[in-house]
Amino acid sequence: MAHETLITQTEGATLLIRLNRPEALNALNATLMRELVEVLQAADADSAVRVIVLTGSEKAFAAGADIKEMAAKGFADVFFDNLFGAEAQAIAAIRKPIIAAVSGYCLGGGCELAMLADFILASETAKFGQPEINLGIVAGMGGTQRLSRRVGKSKSMDMHLTGRFMDAAEAERAGLVSRVFPAEALIAETLKIAETIAAKSMVTAMIVKESVARAEETSLAEGLLFERRMFHAAFATADQKEGMNAFMEKRRPKFQDR
Repeated sequence: MAHETLITQTEGATLLIRLNRPEALNALNATLMRELVEVLQAADADSAVRVIVLTGSEKAFAAGADIKEMAAKGFADVFFDNLFGAEAQAIAAIRKPIIAAVSGYCLGGGCELAMLADFILASETAKFGQPEINLGIVAGMGGTQRLSRRVGKSKSMDMHLTGRFMDAAEAERAGLVSRVFPAEALIAETLKIAETIAAKSMVTAMIVKESVARAEETSLAEGLLFERRMFHAAFATADQKEGMNAFMEKRRPKFQDR
């Protein structure tokens, strides 16, 4: 299916989604967010898709939300529309692993969208920022919350209050980014990583995603209890038996996602 703001392609068991508003540096507008949610939810329900990669262009992952679309709105407009709220919740609810592959500008809503992925891979050209303060607003899709949990209060405050950008090297040191690659190698390396994940048990991958995400939502004691129960529950799966037998027999496991 053709989309107005996205380009999608399948690479084995990986769905590659490319934001495609080059005239606006992939700024997030209502159409893009609607189409993105539709594609992600369809991928989540498609057994042929095991991993999702979300990327933009070499120049910009996404340079923010579409200011032209928002500028004339008032409080009642954005409040009653719950601007970006439903879409962010829907993306956060996707159960399959999502990797954000970031080159160029990843600012404001773009940075928040990248943080909705399970982890971020960046090229050496990536620049992250939450410069909403320069527009007289604050981040509205999780920027103050998720960035603080990723990089700590001090660096998050610095970025939100000054509007400065963080380059890929600093983002990796701070823990926002998992790995950094040369720009020309980013997508190929990301697809290799996605292929590695796709070869695992999908039921176990989903358990991992839920367990790690729980660390941001609850206390350490509750998180540890959740993890332990998920650990115990994994022993009810055929994939646990296959994985352990394959290890003892010194062969590759053949997971069946059950």
